[in-house]
Amino acid sequence: MTSHTKGPVIIVTGTPGTGKTTHSQLLAGESPVPLKHINIGQWAKERDLYESYDEEWQSHAVDEDRLLDELEPIVAEGGVILDWHTCELFPERWADLVVVLRCDHTELWNRLEKRAYPLKKIQENNQAEIMEVVLDEARSSYAAEIVVELKSEGTEDLESNVARIVQWINTWIKDSEKNSSQ
Repeated sequence: MTSHTKGPVIIVTGTPGTGKTTHSQLLAGESPVPLKHINIGQWAKERDLYESYDEEWQSHAVDEDRLLDELEPIVAEGGVILDWHTCELFPERWADLVVVLRCDHTELWNRLEKRAYPLKKIQENNQAEIMEVVLDEARSSYAAEIVVELKSEGTEDLESNVARIVQWINTWIKDSEKNSSQ
């Protein structure tokens, strides 16, 4: 357990289209402690933290060193939800919980088509989901006890997942209070 004073640091990750931002926004609203939701893609865009733009994939390559430097003081205080399609670049010491959202590949394909992703990008992301790329990344980067895999295929899953994470936050709060009084 880390010593964040404002609350836990929760990483919400998963293949694009699995519902990271929707989960993170709802969680920030329902958390028993204030949590700042940082959508990493948006954060990097607003601060111009890019090295390059890939025309073929229609996406930016984030300058990871600059990104981490900017996030470090915010994360050090705690009370943050980091929402991104990857997680291994975040230092292990930052995370109290890593939530990996998973989605059936057919549903994921439909979601990405609705976003008007190019076919190649849909195929790549769908294959990554099938091959459990993000889940494997999380499991190899963080302690097993803080990595949670959650199904994200509809409203019922969303509500259940957020309720489960809120329960985890309540336990985190109790544990933090107990540890600080010892």
